[in-house]
Amino acid sequence: MSASAHTLDDLAAMNAGDRHGRRYELSPDGTLSITPMADSEHAVVASRLVAWLATDGWPADQILQAVGVRIPGSDGDGGRIPDLTLWSAPQPRSVWLALADLLLVVEIVSPGSAATDEVVKVREYAEAGIPRYWMVERDAAQTVTLHVLGADKVYEVAAKMPLAWLLQTTPADHHLAAS
Repeated sequence: MSASAHTLDDLAAMNAGDRHGRRYELSPDGTLSITPMADSEHAVVASRLVAWLATDGWPADQILQAVGVRIPGSDGDGGRIPDLTLWSAPQPRSVWLALADLLLVVEIVSPGSAATDEVVKVREYAEAGIPRYWMVERDAAQTVTLHVLGADKVYEVAAKMPLAWLLQTTPADHHLAAS
């Protein structure tokens, strides 16, 4: 497969210059994707998860929303912008963060991102070695699928539950202990 015509610097410029709130992402194989601006339901889900983690003691500088993550690939680096990320340590100021301290990626599935979140990112995040990937569906229960990385760099579904149930547990119940 050939390298992308776009670089992560190009993506950063596109994201910074878009006045409509769209997200521009690049898969490690060079595929450019554009996601529409998130709606208020999306924002509420992200806020609930941030509050849940913060209440458990996670520092605000380790719970990041809509931050760029560098996803290494054989044809060059891709760049994804997950809805929420959790880090084991504060991160340096950067447009594209490295994966070294990344513990969890959360994607809130929107109509325009379903196929990417449910198929493409599951594979990419697993291949990149991200330990946990959670997807929050936009169904009535806001079902959360908790993926845990297996030894073969493939995600296994550890649990599936409504968001309201998840928020009644503690992050430690899901092997996320505040540092």
